[in-house]
Amino acid sequence: MDGQVIAVTTNEIPGYDVVAVYGEVFGLMTRSRNLVSNWGAGLKSIVGGEIKAYTKLLTDSRIEATERMKQAAAERGANAILAMRFDTGDIGGTMNEVAAYGTAVKIQPKK
Repeated sequence: MDGQVIAVTTNEIPGYDVVAVYGEVFGLMTRSRNLVSNWGAGLKSIVGGEIKAYTKLLTDSRIEATERMKQAAAERGANAILAMRFDTGDIGGTMNEVAAYGTAVKIQPKK
């Protein structure tokens, strides 16, 4: 591994041993669309179909939350995150919150 923190949804990484566990880490991202975007999305919801502005918002939020989680893991000395998950929520009907979380660990190749 080259200084990068790997994040996986599994409880182990084939070919690697966990040599230290640092505990739960998370990254949070909260974003809001502007009033015009919300109005446009409201109109789109009447006729149906994908609301691409919201898809982009959620995709960008997941990426940023994941990067923040990896940074938190690196600050603890971890080089991997096991059992990574996402949680999302709505705040006041106008904002979206994304949390990426998992268990920070140090791994090394099996001998």
